[in-house]
This record gives sequence, structure tokens and C-alpha cells, in this order.
Amino acid sequence: MSHVLRCSGYDLVLTDIVQGQGCFLYDVDGNRYTDFEAGVWCLSLGHNHPRISAALRRQMERVSHLGYRCTAEIVEAAATTVLATLGMGSGKCVFLSSGSEAVEFGVQITRRITGRPLLLTLTDTYLAAYGSAGRRTQDEWFFFDWSVCAHCTKAEECDPACRYLSQIPLERIGGLVFEPGNSGGTVRLPPRALVRNLAGMVRTQDGLIVVDEVTTGVGRTGAWYGFNHYGIEPHIVALGKGLGNGYPVSAVAMSAKIAADLQEGGYRYAQSHQNDPLGCAVAHEVLATIMEEDLIARSDELGTKLRSELERLGESFRLVKEVRGRGLMVAMELEDGAGNSPARLVYQRLLDQAFLVGLKPEANLLRFYPPLIVSEGEIVRLIAGLEGILEAVV
Repeated sequence: MSHVLRCSGYDLVLTDIVQGQGCFLYDVDGNRYTDFEAGVWCLSLGHNHPRISAALRRQMERVSHLGYRCTAEIVEAAATTVLATLGMGSGKCVFLSSGSEAVEFGVQITRRITGRPLLLTLTDTYLAAYGSAGRRTQDEWFFFDWSVCAHCTKAEECDPACRYLSQIPLERIGGLVFEPGNSGGTVRLPPRALVRNLAGMVRTQDGLIVVDEVTTGVGRTGAWYGFNHYGIEPHIVALGKGLGNGYPVSAVAMSAKIAADLQEGGYRYAQSHQNDPLGCAVAHEVLATIMEEDLIARSDELGTKLRSELERLGESFRLVKEVRGRGLMVAMELEDGAGNSPARLVYQRLLDQAFLVGLKPEANLLRFYPPLIVSEGEIVRLIAGLEGILEAVV
């Protein structure tokens, strides 16, 4: 790998992977690893899913890419399916190439429609790798620090007159940009009442609700989308990661009114792979597979199993500080180890047992985002391995 620029900030731990199948990766020597990170949380259906591979081949043999003046039926089919899962059947959808691009697109059109440069978001939100959503500078964003809300005795009620909420300059806010719980990979779930209050406050000022479902969408949280757990109705939703099952496709869905405002206002945004038939074919097949195989319910059921087993370990080992999550988006935070990161040690020992999980050493946190097709048996194997490691570490 001497000619490959690596700038992600993450260490390479497996350098000779030659095959992926379902929840498993295989290296050149035939060793099998269980992937509990689903790549970068992208593989909603696992590696090399037969339906997705077939859809790719089928569309490649027809047409993979078209210019701005041409389209294909699969693009409309994919848009219709995306909007149906979101409950936005009368809206419109545009397909792009990455989750970051989708979020930035949503940010751009929110500012254009409202005419207000300042957007509201929560302090631990990631949003995007570039653009305004990536920079998140104070002249463009108001960050609401909800850490005090997480410990509030009235969190389930959340008084709109709370002095913390009153600090938000609503008259300058063009929209709320909300990521439903991934929190930059730390899996922190804002209180439902708080999010509903923030959304309601923004709406009263004719602001827009933008939801970043790049990580939390497409069944990851045990519902179609993370915002479903909050009972809010977004104007704009950004999708990515699991929508393409490893293929780089994203989408931005919007209400019919937002789409009409953009078109009447002459809004233009053109990039080379916008609404490409190949990406649309993949997105359509991913959503169809999730529907037909009832993987939303499976994510909820197996996510509950995973969390309950991790919580059981937490009751047995004081090293486990907290387990939190929704569906198959789960984190285990460990106690600080006198300046060291026990999470890094546990991560390495899991890797030695051929389990690939997420690691955020600065937060002393392990992360579990397996494909939605993960089996109960694979969860049981993970828990058994983790229990043995915790016994040895403690």
C-alpha cells in the first residue's frame, strides 16, 4: 500500500482482505473476520449481497451513467421508493454521491429558501466532511449544548420556557439540522421532548427541519429512520451509507413545497453523477430487500438482544461504564483507565479473536453497527468473546 494516500486518521489493521460475504471478511490466508462495523456503517445488507450484486450487473448491462439531459425509469422508481419509506410521497428526491454531499446540499437549500445564514444543531453533531456542514463555524451555526438536558430531571417533559432554550436566537435561525443519535459515532440519544421542542420552536419562526439520516437511516435504529423515534416531520432528509450497501450513492428527499420553491426560484446544482441510473438501481434494490425481508423489525429485535447482553456484561464488570443505542446502532463506553484507553486493549483482543468492531479511543468507547442481516448466533459469539476478554482485563 505504498502508493495509496491514507488520510482518514485511522490505523490499518487488516491489509490483505480478498473477499466479503454477509457479515464476514476473508483475508488472503483464508482467515475469517466478523464485521460488526458494516464497513463504515454502510453495509446494511452485508458484503456481496446477491440481490445487490445482481442489480448492479443488470443495470451495468443496460446503462450506468447519463448526462443532465437524459434519464431512465429506474431513477423515478428509486425516488418513489425513497419517498414512500419517508412518508413524503408527494415530495421529490435527488440522488448524489456521498452522505456529506447530501447533508451539504440540504444545508445549502435551507439557507437559500429561508434567507437566513444561521442554522441550529446540537453540539456533538458530525454532519459532513466538508463545506459549511463540515466547517460548522460560529458565524454559520448555533450549537445547542444539550449535555445539561441529558441529566435534567424534567428531560421527559422539557419545558419550552427553559432558560437554556431561551438562549437560542430563533429570529436568526433558518433551520434545525438534526442527526438522530449517532453523535459522531458516540451514540448519544437526545431526549425526545427536547428535539420536539427545538423543531417546534424553529417551525414557529418559519424555519426548516433538516434531518441527517446518513448513518441512522435505512433501518439502522430499528425503525426506517432515526427521526421516526422523535415524532417530528422533516422538510428535508439526507440519506447515504446504508442506502447504497457499500456503493457510493446518497439522496436528498424534500417536501413538495420545498421542491417547488427551489424550482420556481431557479435553483441550480449540477454534479457529474447526479441521478445516475446505476446508483439509483442499487438504492432501489436495497430498500426493496429491506422491505421484503422485514429487516426493520429484525434490526429492532436483534438490537434489543445485543443491548441486553451488553448490559448484562455491564452488571458483571465495573469496567463497563454505560451501554447505549437503538436498533443495531450500539455503543459500550468503558471506564477510564488511569490515562489509558481500556477500549483500545479490548478492541485489539476482539480483533485477535477475529471480530472487527468500532473503536473511539478518545471516548473510551467500542461501537457495534453490524449489517441488518446479522444472525443471533453471531451476536452470541461476540458476547461470549467479549465476556472472556473483560474477565481477563479486569
